This record gives sequence, structure tokens and C-alpha cells, in this order.
Amino acid sequence: MSDQEKGRSTAADDLNQRIGVLTRREVEARILAPVIEAMARAFGRDAVHEILRQTIEKLAREQGAALAAEYGDDGAAFLETLQFWTRDDALEIEILHHDDKRLDFDVIRCRYAETYHALGIAELGKTLSCARDGAFIEGFNSKARLTRDQTILGGAPRCTFRYDFDAKDE
Repeated sequence: MSDQEKGRSTAADDLNQRIGVLTRREVEARILAPVIEAMARAFGRDAVHEILRQTIEKLAREQGAALAAEYGDDGAAFLETLQFWTRDDALEIEILHHDDKRLDFDVIRCRYAETYHALGIAELGKTLSCARDGAFIEGFNSKARLTRDQTILGGAPRCTFRYDFDAKDE
């Protein structure tokens, strides 16, 4: 069965590059939130949210792999790709360290969080955006690991992103 027969598009997903991630996430959230709410009433919140989480993580891994194929998969390449997430002042970040093996930064303002709060779906926003980050980096570089101790959407004053692009499998 072909991808089109399975309902999948074979076209490359370049939406982040064209419109920026902030706009994309807002459009997705405005569409998905009422659908997720209706499905949760029909099938149970926990079951629907688990399927959502698994689907979002799968998509994030695929998007990470596609971006790595275009830009490379080290810390310098990943830093370059941040342009898609920071477009339209979506994120204010403080770079703490960067080289080919490590990238450490803090997000000190997150318009994604602000958007989800404004839409009244902050909890859902954690799944739609924050939960992507670990899976995304796995797809981008299978050796890379993300450590993040706090997020703005989780109530912290900043998000702490610590990427190790040469993590050893334990």
C-alpha cells in the first residue's frame, strides 16, 4: 500500500521553514483542542492524551530526522535550526554554551506558553509543544540527549535546555 493510500502525504514538511513554528503551533492548537476535548469525553481523557502524546512524539522524531538530513546533526547545526522556533520573537533565549558537542541555553520568554495560556489550554500545550523536544532531538541525532529541568509552561521562570550531542548510551 502506498503512502497516499495510507493517507500520508509524500510531500516534504517545510511548514516550519515557511511560516515559523509559533504560527504553526497556534493553528494546530486551535484545530486540535476542540477535537481532543470531544474525543476525551467520548473515549476517556487518559486514553486520548496518551495517543496524542505518542503521536506527537513520533511526528517530532520524524521532523528531527528531516531537519538533520538538511542541516547536519551536531550542536552547531542544531543551533542554526533554532531560527524556525525563534521566528517572530517566539522565544527569547540566552545561549550559555555551544560547540559541536554541546548546546546549553535558557528560554527566558516563551510566546508558545503565552499562546497556550491565552487559548486556555496550557496543560494541553505541554503535550503539543514541550513534550516534542526530547523526541525531536532523538530524531535529529540518535546519540543526542536533552536534559530540561524546568519549563515556563510548567510554571518556572525559564526553560532550561541542555543538549549533549555525544551522549553515551547507558
